Amino acid sequence: MTDGDADAPDTYRTVAGPGQADFEVRGSEFVGYVSPAETVADAEAFIGDVESEHPDATHNVPAYRVPADPSKADVLLREWCSDDGEPTGSSGKPALNVLVQRDVRNVVAVVTRYYGGTNLGVGGLARAYSRAVKEAVDDAGVVEKRPHERFRAVVAYDDSGTVRGILESTGVEFEADYDEQVAFAVRVPVADAAALRDRLRSATSGRVDLS
Repeated sequence: MTDGDADAPDTYRTVAGPGQADFEVRGSEFVGYVSPAETVADAEAFIGDVESEHPDATHNVPAYRVPADPSKADVLLREWCSDDGEPTGSSGKPALNVLVQRDVRNVVAVVTRYYGGTNLGVGGLARAYSRAVKEAVDDAGVVEKRPHERFRAVVAYDDSGTVRGILESTGVEFEADYDEQVAFAVRVPVADAAALRDRLRSATSGRVDLS
């Protein structure tokens, strides 16, 4: 696993949706899967889903590139992979390298292998796992998106209507939790985040708790 630190780009490349590819190499069946993932938890949940779908597979090799902390606006990327029992360096790293070379992020990949009785060697495995991820990415398609960050805005009920109105008027994504206070979980483009926070503080005379 590595964490890459860089300035958040104006846009980033990711897969447009789920993608899949399957083929055989010398009797072994390979099934490649990719999916968008906004968080490490999203990526790990997807990996778990694929493992549940293929519990009898010889290997389920995962790789992902996702924000280490969604609140940091995609600046710090967590890159992780596993060989899942294949020879060291033969599968997880080649799968991850495809995501790096294609310059896609906020993405998770899993390659399922059913062993066909013939050893492919490290080079053969690397080619097969790379191909599975490449073809799954091609199947999904690649799009450009704007980096987003998340924050929470907590207010008393008296200010909740004001905050909700601002969030609705700006068109950002949010969820509201009405309890003793009202907590808004907000997802906003990085470029707009600071201005939105300032607007919420101003509209509530500083009574909003932002975290």
